[in-house]
Amino acid sequence: MNWLTNFVKPKLSSLVKRKSVSEKLWTNCVSCGNMIHHKDLNENLRVCINCDYHFRMSAEERIKLFFINDEYREIELDKISDDPLNFKDKKKYKDRLKEYRKKTNREDAFILIQGSIKGKEFIIGLMNFEFMGGSMGRAVGGAIVKGAKIAVEKKLPYIVVTSSGGARMQEGIISLMQMPRTIAAVNLLNENKIPYIVILTEPTTGGVTASFAMLGDVTIAEKGATIGFAGKRVIQDTIREELPIDFQKAEYLKEHGMVDIVSHRKELRETLYKVLKYISQ
Repeated sequence: MNWLTNFVKPKLSSLVKRKSVSEKLWTNCVSCGNMIHHKDLNENLRVCINCDYHFRMSAEERIKLFFINDEYREIELDKISDDPLNFKDKKKYKDRLKEYRKKTNREDAFILIQGSIKGKEFIIGLMNFEFMGGSMGRAVGGAIVKGAKIAVEKKLPYIVVTSSGGARMQEGIISLMQMPRTIAAVNLLNENKIPYIVILTEPTTGGVTASFAMLGDVTIAEKGATIGFAGKRVIQDTIREELPIDFQKAEYLKEHGMVDIVSHRKELRETLYKVLKYISQ
């Protein structure tokens, strides 16, 4: 017993500890399989230094990508009541919200900002995949609508950066109602001749794709982003046909006319500036 307690147990503990330290320092690229130091990955805007694969970015990281010299201010979002359906799966929905609010230091999966790039001013909304997979419920739908109304009021272009698994199942039909609600917000922009630009990032799927995400006057997709409604395997099983390897990827969608521009992350800020400059002429 002493041999197990004094020798084997400490050895196993040190191995587990070493692994966890290693995982904090390094990550595996899901595309090429190479190990990348987190420091190198972050310095390279979370793009693989070996194969150019674009890792997901949080909304906060994207804010730093777009705004270099504090050229922005955050717009406070309206507070709404939580858990309209008293939903519970393995956890109560209210408890999930508390958990993600603590983890992200955000109220929900959307950040609204007024900012500028090289003097070109705009309203921008960013979906945050780190908050419940960027899923769209009442709070996100309301924030998108608020951004559209402010853009109309201030006569500024409206930009939305998507990163979402789709509708938030914990809000049921209320979540699905955000699809026509956000489409109505886009129609408001159209009626008032306000430019609407969408930036599609990894991943943009489900009810988000089926609503406001595909209605941009200009649609930009980040290189390699997955964009679609149903998953590739679901479609293959339904139609009983093999789909192309790059199906639902940004480049495939551009080739088939669903996307206007595919941009590398390092060029995304400049690409957005060029679009803003062009539409303001």
